[in-house]
Amino acid sequence: MIALIQTLVLALDLYWWIIIASAIFSWLYAFNVVNPRNQFVGTIGNILFKLTEPALRPIRRFMPDLGGIDISPIILLLLLFFVRQFLLTTVLPLVA
Repeated sequence: MIALIQTLVLALDLYWWIIIASAIFSWLYAFNVVNPRNQFVGTIGNILFKLTEPALRPIRRFMPDLGGIDISPIILLLLLFFVRQFLLTTVLPLVA
């Protein structure tokens, strides 16, 4: 059971970095730092979008309009942090 919890924590940590990479990529794309017509850039953007959008879409539905500022990745990171800490501080001591 400890191995399962550690695997879940690792998956949460990896997804944490994918969300950060997606946010940085969206900024680079919005400010034309990366070439949107480059096939490699498009592929990376598409992969990041497909990995993060299913988790971000429900958060965006409940968010008020903030004038073009998207804080849904921050809220998702906070939720992931809460789940990670819950697993490590509450579930893991009960199992161990």
